[in-house]
Amino acid sequence: MFVKLRLGVCEVCKSGAKPMKKAFIGVHLRRLREERGLTQLALSKALELSPSYVNQLEKNQRPLTVPILLKINAVFGVDVQMFSEDEEARLIADLRDVLTEPPIDEKIAITEIREIAANMPAVGRAIVGLHRRYRASIERSDALAQRFGLTAEEGGAPLQLMPYEQVRDFFYSRHNYIHELDSAAEKLFMRAGLQVGDVATGLKEYLRKKHSVRVFVEASAEIPTTQRRYDRNAGTLQLSSALNPGQQAFEMATLLAYLEHSDALDDLANEAAAGSDETYRLARIGLAHHFAGALLMPYKPFLDAAERMRYDIERLEQRFGVGFETVCHRLSTLQRPDTRGVPFFFVRVDRAGNISKRQSATDFHFSRVGGTCPLWNVYEAFSVPGRIVTQLARMPDGRTYLWIARTVSRAIGGYGTPAKTFAIGLGCDLSHAHRLVYAKGLDLKTPDAAVPIGVGCKVCERPNCAQRAFPPIGRRTVVDESERRFNPYPVE
Repeated sequence: MFVKLRLGVCEVCKSGAKPMKKAFIGVHLRRLREERGLTQLALSKALELSPSYVNQLEKNQRPLTVPILLKINAVFGVDVQMFSEDEEARLIADLRDVLTEPPIDEKIAITEIREIAANMPAVGRAIVGLHRRYRASIERSDALAQRFGLTAEEGGAPLQLMPYEQVRDFFYSRHNYIHELDSAAEKLFMRAGLQVGDVATGLKEYLRKKHSVRVFVEASAEIPTTQRRYDRNAGTLQLSSALNPGQQAFEMATLLAYLEHSDALDDLANEAAAGSDETYRLARIGLAHHFAGALLMPYKPFLDAAERMRYDIERLEQRFGVGFETVCHRLSTLQRPDTRGVPFFFVRVDRAGNISKRQSATDFHFSRVGGTCPLWNVYEAFSVPGRIVTQLARMPDGRTYLWIARTVSRAIGGYGTPAKTFAIGLGCDLSHAHRLVYAKGLDLKTPDAAVPIGVGCKVCERPNCAQRAFPPIGRRTVVDESERRFNPYPVE
């Protein structure tokens, strides 16, 4: 099992991985000091450093070291994630998305964006937040204008982010890990004496004894319309016969989230909702599902198994008695500060390219503008249903990711009833790829082995892509009647 310290400073593991580049944290340290009302002298005494050394740290004349970081953590009790290189990369990715879209007329260099992310992260986050509200307002007013037949000038007042977007951003801000619910689920797993791989049996008995809830499976010749129906007055939980044991366990665990942790769900949902009742209700459901996944796959046993099995998803399915999508989603949540797993990006897409789920424990994200990249292997998965396909993909900023994708299908009716089919994608940074069984046979050391993909055609900077669907925003397209090129939309 790998022993890893990922604090934006170094990365050490038993495999002999090279340390990360030096990190300079002047603006973060200065902001922390000012928030606590300390002078440089007071800070130097608290950290047992000389005043000149602290001054050099704040001016980025000295890099952060692990011993100093541990002192900061011990003295101030701050989350060391605030000094993480990944946090900076996430902000850079978001800012690039914002600053390449009209009506911004300036071409802003990536070096300037990195300066904002490194030295003014609060300003960067404010820019991203303002842009998200601006985009939401434009999209919603356009939708209202179409609905009521209004002209562009009459289009409707700006509105908030859509509720599902607010919930998604809440989980993104938490790195897809909710400690309050995850730790509560782990404790309940032990208290209820549940067994890994057969949680359904234990949960059924626990609900009967602790909450006087009888669980029964619906037996009907009709096509089921609901997966779970709880009758509080009758004390019954009705589950669909279309659910397998793992899915039945998930529904029982979801009910337990509402029965035993309603206050925690309320607090977290209010934090996500920002005053919106619909967002609040959606957030409660999402949080209850997070708890359910954590109960079926308790953190430490699941992380230990994942590391031991080298993140082999199909083996984890067998071990924990749940499906491919459920395992992938759980893998994207293993970000407990003291025991982190591989930081994954999880996505679910349909054949039309619609992303219905997107959760990230890392900095990777596709643009909110202009769709996703057709060269991404998540779409290739539809051509080989049920098989896992792998891909080394390199983004325009040079970062390379290992992607795993496979289709999942589910039908609840009989012959002739349309089934739901999605492609599930799970990706991680190349620096973690050696920990995964899916890296077997891949050339992790040759940059040219990776497939060049982008964040979406409208904001992708790649000049020579035969799959380009739209010209890049902010670039003038070359229009020449005398020649026709293989790559569409050439730019000046």
